[in-house]
Amino acid sequence: MSGATTIDHVAIRSQILANPDLVLDDQAVMQALLSADGLAASGKVIDLRQVLVERLEDRLGALEDTHRTVIAAAYENIAGTRQVHRAILTLLEPLSFGAFLKALDGEIAETLAVDQVRFALELGSRQTSLANFPAVTSLNAGDVAEYLGTKPDRDAARATLRPVDPAQDAIFGSATVELRSEALMTLNLGPKRRKALLAFGSRDGERFGPDQATDLLEFFAGVFERAVRRFLG
Repeated sequence: MSGATTIDHVAIRSQILANPDLVLDDQAVMQALLSADGLAASGKVIDLRQVLVERLEDRLGALEDTHRTVIAAAYENIAGTRQVHRAILTLLEPLSFGAFLKALDGEIAETLAVDQVRFALELGSRQTSLANFPAVTSLNAGDVAEYLGTKPDRDAARATLRPVDPAQDAIFGSATVELRSEALMTLNLGPKRRKALLAFGSRDGERFGPDQATDLLEFFAGVFERAVRRFLG
């Protein structure tokens, strides 16, 4: 018959063998194959049910893994938010600057579950009254930019999360050798005041990393600097 279409079975078979997803990902084709039960006994049709079930099980497993990851991330974010909120309430309780500074490496460090907390200011001398508090680190002018590695023509990021460099002990002093990661938050203490940092140090190398979100730390730093301004007047 001149109008008949010749089907190249060899070509079709070769194409399916080369790319079986053409069949497995096509719902209409799979439905047609799975409904061909009457032909299976003749050996002309291969039962693809098991292949389809395995494919669906793999997809379900991947979906469940994604679901667990999303849920875990959501719980972690909620826990982190509550932790920061508790630390902020602790931050606002002291009525004197001395009590405020003492709380940094005490209740606040404990609430945030960090090993070290430092309020680093470019004071220029450790003979000042602020430098008498363990949580306060006195720096010279320009030390903040140097520690952060900030270029002179660029402002430092509000929050920087990174591994601790054992050779850089300007912030944490002798405790640096015990730390593996740090969170550094730049502070604006008001006009004509020198640069300052709020620094968290952790013995856990994965506690603070450059791929982590910084919104909660930035919020905490904002509250912290406003609290300090209140005491400085």
